[in-house]
Amino acid sequence: MNAPAPFPHPYPLRHGQVSLVGAGPGDPDLLTLKALRRLGEADVVLYDLLVSDAVLALVNRRAEQICVGKRASRHTLPQQDINQLIVTKAQQGLRVVRLKGGDPFLFGRGGEELETLAAAGIACEVIPGISAAMGAAAAAGIPLTHRDYAQGVSFVTGHRREGQSVLEWTGHTGAEETLVVYMGLGEAANIADQLQAAGRAAATPVAIIENATTAQQRVLCCELASLGACVQQHAVKPPALLIIGEVVRLQARLQATLAQALAG
Repeated sequence: MNAPAPFPHPYPLRHGQVSLVGAGPGDPDLLTLKALRRLGEADVVLYDLLVSDAVLALVNRRAEQICVGKRASRHTLPQQDINQLIVTKAQQGLRVVRLKGGDPFLFGRGGEELETLAAAGIACEVIPGISAAMGAAAAAGIPLTHRDYAQGVSFVTGHRREGQSVLEWTGHTGAEETLVVYMGLGEAANIADQLQAAGRAAATPVAIIENATTAQQRVLCCELASLGACVQQHAVKPPALLIIGEVVRLQARLQATLAQALAG
């Protein structure tokens, strides 16, 4: 069965065009209406490993599905090959959806792919998705900003391009800032050490959110000083992200309220 079109739309995806679509953090109910429509129109979908099975189940059954996923140090295809594959499929006159976990423009390499398509003269659109950070924070009951706890939030990646130096952590040591770290699980202990060396308090609360917004979601809370040990002790696996800051202290109280709503 094809994914349903919620309502008619005057601008369908045309043959030879590409749609960079954000699949959100995992829960298919968090897809935008436009993203759902594009999944139903696609002739070919190139998707990442972080796209959930529940979202893939909404793809047009006649569409070719190609996994081009990658995680740190483990790539199905190099990025340049993914770029070329998107171009090739569009040049064949197909309606192409490039489906990415979270949002295409937030650590999703959507900008690199859009540059490639622009250079090839291929029409493309970008459909934003709920980012992993936004989805994880909402599902765990952690407001990323709060007048009493955090006046700002930063999103960083713990995984650097090969050959590049480590991230400059001194810009993320303010007690009134929330720090969200993508792809930082394998470097959790080093990230904690570097933040403390740069001046962040050892007692800063941290939430580790695994499989956010799915039935397998798990939330672990600890202090910055024990972050590496917590990841190891509980055998946390990707996908997971880290939320660091005083807002994490609200998690236990607010999560109970969310659980009541889910229980009906």
